[in-house]
Amino acid sequence: MRLDQFEALQQRAEQLVDLFISESDPDKWPGKGLEPGQMDQKTRGDRYWCKKDAVATLACAQRIGTLVDLARRKTAAHEDTPDAVTEGEDDLDKEIRAAE
Repeated sequence: MRLDQFEALQQRAEQLVDLFISESDPDKWPGKGLEPGQMDQKTRGDRYWCKKDAVATLACAQRIGTLVDLARRKTAAHEDTPDAVTEGEDDLDKEIRAAE
């Protein structure tokens, strides 16, 4: 993984965590202040969708975080794998430039 890709992943994870904080605010969900028995079917469905959307955002952030952590470990161990962070171009970029 190139350094610019690694940095972009870190930035994206931070953006998703910020979005999760906003989406998981129960004060913004439909039916705020109502008991489940007081909500109509549409309100309950919209509220459920809001919860699922927030969880999906968090899951995406967690998966990116796992990828970032893997890249950090591989880089720290000086492993020569596609998961490790490399400076600048990787081998494929060099081959493409050579072919051009």
